[in-house]
Amino acid sequence: MKRNIGLFIIIGLVIFPLSLGLAQEKPRIGVLRFTNQTSAGWWSGNMGYELQDMLASELANTKAFQVLERKEINAVLGEQDLGASGRVDSKTRAKIGKIKGAKYLVAGTVSAFEHNTSGGGGGISIGGFSIGGKKDKAYMAVDLKVIDTETGEITDNRTVEATSESTGVSFGAHLGIVSGNLGQYEKTPVGKAIRACIIEASEYLECSMTKGKSDPCMQAYAEKDSKRREKTKKSIQLD
Repeated sequence: MKRNIGLFIIIGLVIFPLSLGLAQEKPRIGVLRFTNQTSAGWWSGNMGYELQDMLASELANTKAFQVLERKEINAVLGEQDLGASGRVDSKTRAKIGKIKGAKYLVAGTVSAFEHNTSGGGGGISIGGFSIGGKKDKAYMAVDLKVIDTETGEITDNRTVEATSESTGVSFGAHLGIVSGNLGQYEKTPVGKAIRACIIEASEYLECSMTKGKSDPCMQAYAEKDSKRREKTKKSIQLD
């Protein structure tokens, strides 16, 4: 009897950690290229990929997901093909058949964008530096969809918003040292609104996909969404 009890204890000590590890597996997630439904002047052919990279990076920074590379997947496949060719040391080559599949895909659409500049009297520009008095404000909204790759079902959706503005006398340098098309907007209200929207999106996904509906963060997002809906309804004039 004692031997059986001891055996059950040993089995429990082995199986319980394994089952706990499986239960706590981080969601496997991939980010799709963003699309645009606005006439935003900053949007160009590569912006969808830049926003895709930004969101993937922010999601990885949360440490709450297994973020799977999809934009550069061809480079990964090429490395595996090179390993399979026999030209790479068998101990270090990338093995075929080990790429993880995404359980969820995140799709983002820029659904609203506004940029207003007013004032600016007395502004001057010398050697790439500018000094001027103006009010610059940008607003952006992104519609998120989380898609289950097994069923094609949209398991979650949310609109996230961000607003950024600068007022009064501003001093700025435009040296073109940041790569990417969004680099030229990095320190402007436009760039800050874009970045804030992406961060808000990553934080929402971390909350909704890893913490559950009962977590206080979901209540906070529900209140934000309620305010957004009320504000939108008030802006519509009905007879």
